[in-house]
Amino acid sequence: MTKTLTTVAFDADDTLWHTERFFRLTQAKFAELLSDFTEPAHLEKRLLAAERRNVGHYGFGTKGFVLSMIETAIEVTEERVPASVISELMACGREMLQHPIELLPHAKEVVETLSKTHRLLLITKGDLLDQERKVAQSGLGELFEWVEIVSHKTSDTYMRAFNSYADGPDRALMVGDSMKSDIVPSLSVGSWAAHVPNGPAWALEQAEAPNNNPRFVALSSLSEVLPLVEDVG
Repeated sequence: MTKTLTTVAFDADDTLWHTERFFRLTQAKFAELLSDFTEPAHLEKRLLAAERRNVGHYGFGTKGFVLSMIETAIEVTEERVPASVISELMACGREMLQHPIELLPHAKEVVETLSKTHRLLLITKGDLLDQERKVAQSGLGELFEWVEIVSHKTSDTYMRAFNSYADGPDRALMVGDSMKSDIVPSLSVGSWAAHVPNGPAWALEQAEAPNNNPRFVALSSLSEVLPLVEDVG
């Protein structure tokens, strides 16, 4: 009997390992450094606006985040930001880029188990060098048949990946934490998609859940991926 699913694709950041919480910790430090110049809520709003402007130029990831913090610091201080603050922000960025990988619960078990029965793909976005480091340090890299690192995830990203490295989108499942980047575009090309949230979604990654799509599944934990794959067949 032919299997319905032959391929399972995973997002990386905040699906298989922690990332967003380090951004939030750094943002809290950012607010502390600029506390003499503006309120945290105003600073957060200005930073988000900078990230929205800059994502097309710098892409997603730590480097773009740090540049947006520096730009925001210059703006809210009317170009009076102390050099020591800029230096600390750069140090925060270096620390984020060097932080050891911490796998999310069940990530290792799920990936190892599925690698024995299905073709696995890793489809992630962000800075190339940083993402390659994370994949290597995760200990999961060799379990994936193909690793795709892109600047943005679009319908074309999934169509190309599922046609090139799998048996087409209709026999693939995408697992990720971002409704906007992982779920909506993969569903649009005909694949299955499982949303596994990991805390509050970043504002630029929010999208409405496609609850009317029969191939969309909302999960509460990575542990639920294994029974889902078995149910789909």
